[in-house]
Amino acid sequence: MRASRSMLLSISALALLAAGLKSVSAEPYLIVGNDEKLLWDDKGAPVLHPAGKDSVVILDLANPENPKVVASLPLKNSVIGPPVNLAIDPTNSIALVADSIDVTKDGDKLKMGPDNKVYVIDLKAKPPKLANTVTVGKQPSGLSINPAGNLALVTNRVDKTISVLSIKGTDVKVIDTVDLGGIVSQAVFTPDGKRALVTKFNDHKVSLLDVNGDKVTYTKLDLPTGQWPYNVAVAPSGKIALTADNGNAGNSDGSVDTVSVVDLEATPPRIIDRVVVGDGPEGLAISPKGNVAAAIILAGSNNKSAYFHKRNGSVSVLRVAGKTVTKVGDVEVGGLPEGAAFTPDGKYLFVGNYLDQDISILKVNGTKITPVKRFKLSGHPASVRMSAH
Repeated sequence: MRASRSMLLSISALALLAAGLKSVSAEPYLIVGNDEKLLWDDKGAPVLHPAGKDSVVILDLANPENPKVVASLPLKNSVIGPPVNLAIDPTNSIALVADSIDVTKDGDKLKMGPDNKVYVIDLKAKPPKLANTVTVGKQPSGLSINPAGNLALVTNRVDKTISVLSIKGTDVKVIDTVDLGGIVSQAVFTPDGKRALVTKFNDHKVSLLDVNGDKVTYTKLDLPTGQWPYNVAVAPSGKIALTADNGNAGNSDGSVDTVSVVDLEATPPRIIDRVVVGDGPEGLAISPKGNVAAAIILAGSNNKSAYFHKRNGSVSVLRVAGKTVTKVGDVEVGGLPEGAAFTPDGKYLFVGNYLDQDISILKVNGTKITPVKRFKLSGHPASVRMSAH
């Protein structure tokens, strides 16, 4: 049947309206992992608490300065490891959370040991809910989902491997395990999904993976970063990546540390610079605009007796101009800041303050980052990740 011109115009108008409504209703989400198993005494010694009180909180950021909690799920996670042990897929349909550490009884005492689970959260459910649990390697830590949303990489620190996960809605399965030959802490895809970078924590390297469909291959290209690279992020351009070189195996030590710059356009890729930041960079994020990055500085804030102790950590603000990365400032946040994430429009930065049980909300204007307010949480934020839109 041939449609009339007016009918076609009406159909087109409805289609445009639907598309507009979809874009308006698509809010960014922040996922936060609260760890209630680990704190520290005044000398910086760990104080353990029984498992069972951790949570994963999902925040709606339709109004970034006034987040709204849409779900709080009783799921175990840990501050041990980089603050990127969770992620949201590109369609805001699911989230993955790695459960790396368990606390169990050892006689009259408590002890930590590796766990091996990844939780799958159904974000389309109202409210979001746990949909699946996947068994991976020992002590799963940093993870990422590819731009197509059908593949994820999870680093297993104890096993020295990466679990490759296929994603079909909430049906998430391990399809391969890749041996990296060293302790790995975070894996992240490049924007085209054809490669991935992996930090080899104890080896002080960042390694390159090839990704062909669902086949992930370790290229054996290991690039020398600064000491103890915990975290890695790739710029939206795909031209460079940054690693947060912690400097002291996950802790502060009073000395400055670095962010390494990886040239991904070079053949083969290589380290082209190291930017001096503060003491103990752990969290790391690059703005979706690609012009600014944030290295989150621990500053000994969990060790009151240390000569280098500071009550609060900070954000080392990095200007990104092509392949040139320059530190342009520091912004104070809260106690033991861990994860960091920019909103999809690049206008805000969120930083989780572990000791203060809150999130610093910061406004981003070019490379100028200024605090706006603090948002209180029900637990200690060990990790944060942002949705793509």
